[in-house]
Amino acid sequence: MNLIAEFVKNRRKLSGLTQEEFAIKAGVALTVIRKIEQGKENLSLSKVNQVLIMFGQVLGPVNAKEK
Repeated sequence: MNLIAEFVKNRRKLSGLTQEEFAIKAGVALTVIRKIEQGKENLSLSKVNQVLIMFGQVLGPVNAKEK
């Protein structure tokens, strides 16, 4: 599972929310949450950030050499 998928799924579960409840709180479609948690790669950057903001996070550039 990719890092973002794992992060979102774990944090959502720690919050005690279902995917549907979380989608409503984040203001995105349920399919967005499902696709993120499944590690799909063809997602809108703005939608991913909208979800990550719920946990005080956003996507940003990461040095590939440090990975």
